[in-house]
Amino acid sequence: MNHPPNDKSSDPNQNGDPIKRLPLMANVLFASRWLQLPLYFGLAIAQGVYVVHFLIELFHLVEAALGMSSAVYELTCAAQPQLEACAAGAAQMHKLTETTIMLVVLGLIDVVMISNLLIMVIVGGYETFVSRMNLQNHPDQPEWLSHVNAGVLKVKLATAIIGISSIHLLKTFINASAFDVKTLVAQTGIHVVFLLSALAIAWTEKVMGSVAQQASSSGQH
Repeated sequence: MNHPPNDKSSDPNQNGDPIKRLPLMANVLFASRWLQLPLYFGLAIAQGVYVVHFLIELFHLVEAALGMSSAVYELTCAAQPQLEACAAGAAQMHKLTETTIMLVVLGLIDVVMISNLLIMVIVGGYETFVSRMNLQNHPDQPEWLSHVNAGVLKVKLATAIIGISSIHLLKTFINASAFDVKTLVAQTGIHVVFLLSALAIAWTEKVMGSVAQQASSSGQH
């Protein structure tokens, strides 16, 4: 019986093409990408901390809505520490104001948006810089993950940061009496810088994509 030749220098991949053996140094350097794995696990743990914080704040909000004066006092003074009742240490508060509820809910939204940012960094970063997750045809695959790369990830992260900055800026303007003019101007300026940075990143990625597409078209002809 004749056996097919066994080529130990290469193994077929999923497409049937041979996988080239890397030199030792190149193999070590390429494998160093796995050093990022503890970083992504650390971010996953940080997301768990945010989940605990979210549940605690939500629990306090429900307590305050049910009329518990201690919860009302804690939430009100955390959201609006400039109030005279908070400065005097009076805990006889029995009702949440609309402003306090809005500030607490915006804080919860802020936690959710930061959690979304963490998911994009963890999943997108792992898929882009460490190893493929092979989520094709998986029912829970995020829509954005199917076309993610380093450029797309940067644009999405910049957009997420703008959303978080918008929440913080809205909280500041709702509670504007607690801040001086310099703080308001500074936060507005920082938000504008975030917007301009995101536009610059998106424009740069668009230009680079157009150049790559033109180079690919020229190579085909």
